[in-house]
Amino acid sequence: MTALATLGPADLRRAIERFRDALRDHQEELNRLNVYPVPDGDTGTNMALTLESVCKELASAEAMGEVCTAISRGSLMGARGNSGVITSQILRGLAEIGSGLDRFTVADLVAGFRRAADAAYEAVLRPVEGTILTVVRETAEALEAAVAAGDTELVAVLEQAAAAADASVARTPELLPALRSAGVVDSGGRGFTLLLDALLHVADGRPLPESHLGTTPVAVERHLAGDDVASLRYEVMFFLDAADTGIGAFRDAWGAIGDSIVVVGGDGIWNCHVHTNDIGAAIEAGIEAGRPHQIRVTDLFEEVAEEHGWVAAADAKPHDLPAVTTAVVAIGVGAGVQRLLSALGVQQIVAGGQSMNPSTAQILEAVELCNADSVIVLPNNKNIIAVAQQVPDLTDKAVEVVPTTSIVEALAALVAYDPDAPPSENVAALSEASQRVRTGEVTQAVRDSEAECGPIREGDYIAIERGGGIVASLGSASEACTALLDRLVDDDAEIVTIVLGADAVAHENARIESHLKLAHPHVDVEMHEGGQPLYPYLVGVE
Repeated sequence: MTALATLGPADLRRAIERFRDALRDHQEELNRLNVYPVPDGDTGTNMALTLESVCKELASAEAMGEVCTAISRGSLMGARGNSGVITSQILRGLAEIGSGLDRFTVADLVAGFRRAADAAYEAVLRPVEGTILTVVRETAEALEAAVAAGDTELVAVLEQAAAAADASVARTPELLPALRSAGVVDSGGRGFTLLLDALLHVADGRPLPESHLGTTPVAVERHLAGDDVASLRYEVMFFLDAADTGIGAFRDAWGAIGDSIVVVGGDGIWNCHVHTNDIGAAIEAGIEAGRPHQIRVTDLFEEVAEEHGWVAAADAKPHDLPAVTTAVVAIGVGAGVQRLLSALGVQQIVAGGQSMNPSTAQILEAVELCNADSVIVLPNNKNIIAVAQQVPDLTDKAVEVVPTTSIVEALAALVAYDPDAPPSENVAALSEASQRVRTGEVTQAVRDSEAECGPIREGDYIAIERGGGIVASLGSASEACTALLDRLVDDDAEIVTIVLGADAVAHENARIESHLKLAHPHVDVEMHEGGQPLYPYLVGVE
């Protein structure tokens, strides 16, 4: 093909679509570039789903103004997680420069990437170098240097930008010790380089780089089918008598139809849990693998409604809910977690959490469904805070975000919630209450690693203290939990709250209770069934 000298609206649209395709292809590869060995590597997923939203908006866009408006709106509404928010700001920066153009010249492209870099930094409260921010900034600087040196050809300038981006990614471990310790480069920065590859593909026919893994994870497959996490209505649980050798195929079958999947056991007996919209397929997968029994199906939407006498969040209209001065939207996953949030007055619950980040549009929809003019959003995960903070500018309601990073923080905060109080009083009360709780969590390592506590082996149970990193790596979930509690509980502690995950085991729960009675008899202990996946124990100490 003849190399392009400028980019028209159709070229820009095709470049964004190829960027989407590349992110899909490299998604799992990006997810695995994770600093900690925890099961929440979702940078690739969040970037890919953000681009899916952009491409959906682009479907009917033709003129440059329409294309840029679609890019801006799609990236804003579809942003998921920190990586998705930063990606959205990069794309919106480019769109801002292009909105008044007929075609992108080299000079326009340079201005677009400068605006993209500035917008990305503006989106982050405390920018950290060695991340995607560094990569997009150094790419903009390389473009500016190329033009200053007299380069005027689009392909030549893009080549220099792509080379600079690759070199910047390679240097990220030098700037960020956590990356160096983990032996990885920054995943968001690596994902950003695919945008330059997509532009070169459109401008000069260069092939997109192939992924080493090359599979589209289930989260995006469901999204493409219109079956997002937030719409998974049913919880299916059963015991399964099946040969251990067939469990891998069974998990894959469930992965194609659901989320929050937990399959634990061995020696022929398995305890199985999934959230899905296809009850029949979930049970049939069990029949193909062996003999399911003690089958239990729960309508998660109805369960929340019955708990609080409301219509469930996904179906509720504002007039179905009690009118309040200040309503609360919270993000959470797990039937028990959702019950707890509802019991404490939350009007709308958005399904999501670790490795399942909701989009800006999903949080905005929940805000609009509240029967109140003022709404507080509790993100309950550090990777959702930036997404939630985009919502206030998208609605006529007065929205405040209290930046909770865990469910136990939210539970502590909601004790101070007064639905009849004005938002300013509630924000102050919830913020103060959430900051009084020290939190941590227990999960299972997904790979060998090194951390503050020493070497970690795949399959170890790791205790993570919020703000303190990984503090222990042990052979059982209960051992990791007691080690975490011993760090969090001091002489001034009064209450210990433990939210039990889907794979928390009764005898291990009892060990934890016994340890607390012996080692810390001065604290009151509250254990709640949460049902959250991946994290058997979420801990809070007040």
